[in-house]
Amino acid sequence: MTDAAASSSRRRMEAVRRHLLPRPPPVLSLNQLSAPEAGQSPVIIGGMVLDIHAKPSVPPHPGTTVPGMVKYIGGGVARNIAECMAKLGTQPLMISAIGDDMAGNFLLKYWKLAGLCTDGILQVPDITTPVVSNVFDGNGELFAGVASVQAVETFLTPSWIYQFYRRISTAPLLMLDANLSPESLQAACKVAYESGVPVLFEPVSVVKSSRIAPIAEHITCTSPNEIELIAMANALSTPGKYNFVKLEQCNNKAESVDYLFEMLSPAMIFLLEKGIKLLLVTLGSNGVFICCREHVNFMKDQKRCKVTPFSTQLLEKLEGCSLSSMPVNLSREGSSRTCVFHLPATSASVVSLTGAGDCLVGGFLSSLCGGLDIMQSVAVGIAVAKASVESEANIPANFSAASIAGLSHESLSASLFCGIGY
Repeated sequence: MTDAAASSSRRRMEAVRRHLLPRPPPVLSLNQLSAPEAGQSPVIIGGMVLDIHAKPSVPPHPGTTVPGMVKYIGGGVARNIAECMAKLGTQPLMISAIGDDMAGNFLLKYWKLAGLCTDGILQVPDITTPVVSNVFDGNGELFAGVASVQAVETFLTPSWIYQFYRRISTAPLLMLDANLSPESLQAACKVAYESGVPVLFEPVSVVKSSRIAPIAEHITCTSPNEIELIAMANALSTPGKYNFVKLEQCNNKAESVDYLFEMLSPAMIFLLEKGIKLLLVTLGSNGVFICCREHVNFMKDQKRCKVTPFSTQLLEKLEGCSLSSMPVNLSREGSSRTCVFHLPATSASVVSLTGAGDCLVGGFLSSLCGGLDIMQSVAVGIAVAKASVESEANIPANFSAASIAGLSHESLSASLFCGIGY
């Protein structure tokens, strides 16, 4: 037998052995890369996922394959938000778990090439990295998909999160996605609460959005879409109490926004009563509702923020552009009045919609960390989301401060004050 044949035979036997014999317990290891100093960086905890995007060149048909394009793209709500923030000049610490496999190595290599810190990324041998396979229609809308993200719940544990206690406790903000187990969500919230760090909860999906129920009192802000908002409200009250019926075939934006406000305001007000201070309800092409008390302060300690060159440009271009003409004062002490605002989306040439919501949150958080106020930050998020919608990737390769500022100004100028409640 030749050396090549012997080597091939050994590889086959090794493959059979791996499938037949029980696997040893995994050895958990921390990826080694030089770490920045503790503190001052926002912390993002959640899923790093390999997205497989399949976009057919003809309408998809059940039961058969169709021609098209298939791409591997870095995904996961938390990962997307962290990458977006980094490209906007805010360097976050990402805490997540991946496998030591093709998908995990793909994600890790991309993270390192981007110059991002990998200290919080746990790479576990012999597990499958979270993967989501999506099939889109010709308009960029999701047609069908399958998600396998169990590794996040299994290995992104409270004990792993506690290893970054100091980084979390000195961060300007903490973002959690609902891929975390309930125990890990509570552990992260405990650290943040003890240190006065504001927490944003990203609901990820309708099913996982209910994970907010045990931690709602510790959540500063959350960013659901319409149906996630309803699911969250029902998880904190009597199931079925809140409902949402989608308005079909309405081409009048003003009528659509009025309808959405009427349908969603009871659930929004209820969530504020449960202790959440700020709601960003994403409405797709209809923009965003911002719901909060008249006195709301997301960033309690501005000294923890780092003003970046990108945020400096935005601050200069958006100076004086806010909602000062509105009949409310968001810094008014002692007020318990509820305010709802609407910021419209900007028109876009849709390529893919999968990263838009994550980019909106990433733009919002990066802007807050850079010193912009809440309304300006949401407007920046909307502008960043437009860039994502017009890109094949979940997160565009780069962003133009001038373009983002111009679109943000446009959104703020068209903003609407929906009303005040008590």
